[in-house]
Amino acid sequence: MSRIPLGVLDLIPIPSGSSASDALRHSIDLARQTERFGYARYWFAEHHLNPGVAGVSPAVALALTASATSSIRIGSGAVQLGHRTALSTVEEFGLIDALHPGRLDLGLGRSAGAPTPRPAGDEPFVGFTPNGLRIPERFSFAHLLGHPNVALQRKLLNLPGARPQDYAEQVDDVLALLRGEYRSPEGIAARAVPGEGADVEVWILGSSGGQSAETAGRHGLRFAANYHVAPASVLEAAEGYRAAFKPSAELDRPYLSVSADVVVAPDDATARELAAGYAPWVRSIRAAEGAIPFPSPDEARALTAGWSDAEHALVADRVETQFVGSPRTVADHLERLQEATGADELLITTITHDHADRVRSYRLLAEEWSRR
Repeated sequence: MSRIPLGVLDLIPIPSGSSASDALRHSIDLARQTERFGYARYWFAEHHLNPGVAGVSPAVALALTASATSSIRIGSGAVQLGHRTALSTVEEFGLIDALHPGRLDLGLGRSAGAPTPRPAGDEPFVGFTPNGLRIPERFSFAHLLGHPNVALQRKLLNLPGARPQDYAEQVDDVLALLRGEYRSPEGIAARAVPGEGADVEVWILGSSGGQSAETAGRHGLRFAANYHVAPASVLEAAEGYRAAFKPSAELDRPYLSVSADVVVAPDDATARELAAGYAPWVRSIRAAEGAIPFPSPDEARALTAGWSDAEHALVADRVETQFVGSPRTVADHLERLQEATGADELLITTITHDHADRVRSYRLLAEEWSRR
């Protein structure tokens, strides 16, 4: 199983009592450490208006991390295309590639749009796969679509009157600019310099078998399915991608990465203690309050004391699919995830209140994984 590479997905979380500068320094240190531990990739996510998350610009974080590391691949997981242009994205990554060629992964994600509707009568699988992977009930984000905080984020991220480009069209433009093949509808060429000819791997990230999976498959690109964000639809996402896949110059077969939230400690009890802050942290996101600074175990217990059934239900799918425990416990869970999805790689997200515990979690997992 050690032939299945492990990567890192980092949100640049801000623990309670810390600052954004502390969080960024810790993330750069974690990138150095995980490079030494043997992880294959280090990706930065993009989130906005979250008091507890400093990962607002993958390109900036990557530029800083590239200079602090030497061999680990670095990338975005993902750039949110809904509030930026294809040209600005290609130029930003082209700048980094100019000094650090051959190490960049350009992960592209959807944003600023409604979820892809499910086909009528298509009932999702709920329960456990034959090998024991938990697939929970689907969480509905409908309550967030009209939330004032969500509307404010869209307002602040977009120029007045701007309309986000269709995601599939924008991916087409990104690929054309990278290849030097872009032409406007009038036939005018555009040259992205830097960016054109950049030696980057393009990935599509998605949480379902909808537009993202179809776009990745149609272009023959690598696809990352988000079990850590949407565990209910990970099988659908993997199947949708493979069904849509067409061989390309880059890939002759589908190539899938699957993400997971994990916390590893020397024993199960310690890991559960370190993961105590996860539930209130997820609740703050799903209530559209913005991610809170990641709480300590004591703070987490105070925050969750007296929670209603509705509050527990708000985070249930994420909490029950977080892999928490000893190195052996978590590696067993990850093997089930890989087997159930057929993933070629796994992407690991770990958040703890203390930076040393986070580094140790990645180290213990890498050591256990190498023995499999």
